[in-house]
Amino acid sequence: MGILYNMPHDPEKEKQLSPEEQAKLEKADSLARQILEYARNTLFMNLKFMKNALGRCNFVPYKGTIGADAMNFYYYPPYILKQFEQNQKRITRIYLHMIMHCIFQHQFVSPTIQKPLWNLACDIAVEKMIQELHLDNIDKSAENSQATVLQGLEKNVKYMTAEKIYDYFLNTKLSQEDCQAMQKLFEGDNHDVWYSAPDVLAGLEQGQSFLSSMQKTMGNPVDGEAEESLSERETLKKMWQKLAKQMQVDLETFSKQQGKDAGSLMQNLLSVNRERCNYENFLRKFAVRGEVMKVDTDSFDYNFYCYGRSIYEEAALIEPLEYKDVKRIREFVIAIDTSGSVAGKTVQMFIQKTYNILKQQESFFSKVNIHIIQCDAHIQEDYKITTEEEFDEYLKNMKLKGFGGTDFRPVFQHVDDLIRKKEFTNLKGLLYFTDGYGTFPEREPDYKTAFVFLDDEYNNFNVPVWAIRIILTTDDIMEI
Repeated sequence: MGILYNMPHDPEKEKQLSPEEQAKLEKADSLARQILEYARNTLFMNLKFMKNALGRCNFVPYKGTIGADAMNFYYYPPYILKQFEQNQKRITRIYLHMIMHCIFQHQFVSPTIQKPLWNLACDIAVEKMIQELHLDNIDKSAENSQATVLQGLEKNVKYMTAEKIYDYFLNTKLSQEDCQAMQKLFEGDNHDVWYSAPDVLAGLEQGQSFLSSMQKTMGNPVDGEAEESLSERETLKKMWQKLAKQMQVDLETFSKQQGKDAGSLMQNLLSVNRERCNYENFLRKFAVRGEVMKVDTDSFDYNFYCYGRSIYEEAALIEPLEYKDVKRIREFVIAIDTSGSVAGKTVQMFIQKTYNILKQQESFFSKVNIHIIQCDAHIQEDYKITTEEEFDEYLKNMKLKGFGGTDFRPVFQHVDDLIRKKEFTNLKGLLYFTDGYGTFPEREPDYKTAFVFLDDEYNNFNVPVWAIRIILTTDDIMEI
């Protein structure tokens, strides 16, 4: 086998391979694919909850080492043969490492991401999850050297997801030297294929596009979208999102022991499967229609206008309406959970974010009736706002009160009392911002209700069927 994996790894030389060398490379590719299939089958036998994910990627030879872009596994055949000869379990671990990147969608990154830190954070998160699976048929030679770094991180990062680790590195300003040293301990594959198209080996392109098969896997279109309208990137991402959700169900249902041991894996699944919410769009659900003094160009018929001018010259037959029926906020309630576990800065940022969205959308009538209620187990404050200026003043002087237990019922009782007293004439809805569990009302109120949960720990909050559940993280709230 030695002659096969000692093939030239120089793109210029590879373009000039003789027929004999090309034949050797093709033979090496055939053996490398068998090794990759062996690794996949080994993992399949031991990780049944990952069965739907393990075979999703094509095998495509390229001029690098090995890496995955969520659609293909790119590999250099001689590299695979050399690694396998040195340690037959190493490719199995690398295969699992790459599949983990795909499941948790690490390849789908923001253009502004700091690539070295993100690459390292992803590798650390993946290696932590692999260690907790306690598999016997993968290479474990690097785990002892990784242990010191992992123990240090666990003291500062509560949940070992790539996003949390990345944020920690950013906040602590990890040096380039430390980043490179840690990368050597945790690196399992080449991440260059995440950011640019790989240079595949001429004559060995054996992988075929599988977007059509993925669309079958995806099932029915999401939210009424035709799947043909999705870009390749969106289709890939939706497929891996679906696979991650299936994995979480299988892990919780059929693999209880591994689910119990694999704490980091479950936390990563909860993180990637967390319901995302466009808070700005959501606020529109609480808008009510009303008339404002504004020219309504949408309802204005220019045909009648032009016809009138042609007959009467200076006098128009029809003029645009001087008022317009629009969606704006008139009445609603923002309730704040001020129990001891809610951070004051986060609450203030949430109120600020809500206000900023309303202002950007020109959502205020000239007069509004907004009540901001602070409550732990009891009502602590009810502040009424009728104008933008009053909202500005409230934000400047806002102070939290309470810090006791959590009970949602007093707010609903208080709002019902306000309705009976005619304080509200057309209450559209109530937003309840909280970071924990509490006692819910037994009956559904007469107005829309949404519980906005602060969830940095990826918990699944249960709410009554009549309430809307919105989950935001601190990062979501800070994006103002």
